[in-house]
Amino acid sequence: MVTDDEYRPIDCHRYSQLEVSILRRWRLRMRWEDSDGLTHVETLVPLDLRTERHAEFLIARRDNGEELRIRLDRLREIEPVGEAIALWE
Repeated sequence: MVTDDEYRPIDCHRYSQLEVSILRRWRLRMRWEDSDGLTHVETLVPLDLRTERHAEFLIARRDNGEELRIRLDRLREIEPVGEAIALWE
């Protein structure tokens, strides 16, 4: 039985898009829900992917330098910004 808080792996294509975005330091407009169910929409620079306690996380940086840790299965939408648009798919 899967609980609401249990991690669900994301699609491999989406994961690959995140990996390429990290390597190229592409800015991404992202929409996600935090652990309290609040929706966030921000443009971030993805820095790393990490696995902790059987869940995968994106480490990303805001424009002000603050780093965020976003659980991958809470990402709802990812869009490239700037030069990444033409190379996204």
